[in-house]
Amino acid sequence: MPDFITIAIPKGRILQDSVELFKKIGIDCDELLSDTRKLVFENEAQKMRYMIVRATDVPTYVEYGCADLGIVGKDTLMEQDKDLYEPLDLKFGYCRLMVAEPVELSSKDDPAAWNNIRIATKYPNITEKYFAAKGVQVELIKLYGSIELAPLVGLSERIVDLVSTGETLKQNGLAEIETIAEITCRLIVNRASMKTKHERISKIIQGLEQYV
Repeated sequence: MPDFITIAIPKGRILQDSVELFKKIGIDCDELLSDTRKLVFENEAQKMRYMIVRATDVPTYVEYGCADLGIVGKDTLMEQDKDLYEPLDLKFGYCRLMVAEPVELSSKDDPAAWNNIRIATKYPNITEKYFAAKGVQVELIKLYGSIELAPLVGLSERIVDLVSTGETLKQNGLAEIETIAEITCRLIVNRASMKTKHERISKIIQGLEQYV
């Protein structure tokens, strides 16, 4: 359906914030918040289609043209480095990508003296680039969940992970050491779609700009 605009959105808080934001510019997608296992929703009247996907998959669907637009955290974009157009910071979903370590280590640690350190993270590409720029050699361990566990069981000395309030770190005896990046959700666009559906996509971007 070439006349439809397709948007890829992840589940959870981002989905709720996205639905609220789209509503402000007259795009009705409340159905996405319904209690259903549907993954694709269509609004025939508005010629809109929505795909509910994992956050890490949003850039892939957009890059390959399965979706014209997507909403995803800047951390995912930094990690994957896809060929996409990123026109807008949506200003919600704020958190920080941090280096953290056990509190007892931080009390005597000097980050300026780091070298040959081991780090567990969901973000190996970001982490490698960050420490390479600082001239620090790192051994990276890729994990997919509960990153805070790694220092507690001796898997790594430090972690790189997203931090919102910092409460999870504190409960697990970890301290924030360095901020790698401040993260918010971004609107991304398929490059070909930006040309072939330029008028409609530009109207959406311009509408959203008024509220962010």
